[in-house]
Amino acid sequence: MGEMIRMTMDDGAEVAVYHAQATGERRGGLVLVQEIFGVTEHIRELCDEYAADGYEVLSPALFDREHPGFESDYSGPQFERAVQLARELHPFEQSLKDAQTCIDALKGANASGGPVFITGYCYGGSVAWRMAQISPDLAAASSYYGSLVPTQFADQAPACATIAHFGRFDDGIPMEGVEALIARDHPTAQIFVYEAGHGFNSDRRKDYHEPSESLARERTLMLFKACGG
Repeated sequence: MGEMIRMTMDDGAEVAVYHAQATGERRGGLVLVQEIFGVTEHIRELCDEYAADGYEVLSPALFDREHPGFESDYSGPQFERAVQLARELHPFEQSLKDAQTCIDALKGANASGGPVFITGYCYGGSVAWRMAQISPDLAAASSYYGSLVPTQFADQAPACATIAHFGRFDDGIPMEGVEALIARDHPTAQIFVYEAGHGFNSDRRKDYHEPSESLARERTLMLFKACGG
């Protein structure tokens, strides 16, 4: 359903963005933030699924400045390149700015504007949580297994209604950190733990766990609808 377009970001860079128009009545806008692997076929499919639920979706290719058109496999040299892009070459702050540019675009997408939401996976889960803390333009956020959430962004409560999803058996995100995040009891946030590993939402990955994926998606849609979507 969607297509790749080009959008100018705050620094003047032209970045590829996957754009999926809402099917039927538009419920609102959604920024969907990629994993470290790029705006892959899996990410584009997720965008199309949310569009089928009534959301106009934008998913920016965050690493386009450093590696135009980057899409990675889940292992080997491409995986190593994905890690390098995410951890060394691409500033996390720029990802936040690109997300805000997409939020701004969706906010003005029709006469009424409508609510704008954000979701993200892995790297994008950290972006989604942080945007929920700093952007005044979001109605709700759903963050999937963002490793920076418990380690760097746990202290501040989100400014909008936010849910976060973690796998109990995620080797990269120790449960001690997730439990400490839960203990903070932020009034705007709810943290869910699933009997799954990292990347449980993706059917391309070895840790895919369909019951957890289905429940997390159901909770995400319920949140968006409860917040005006």
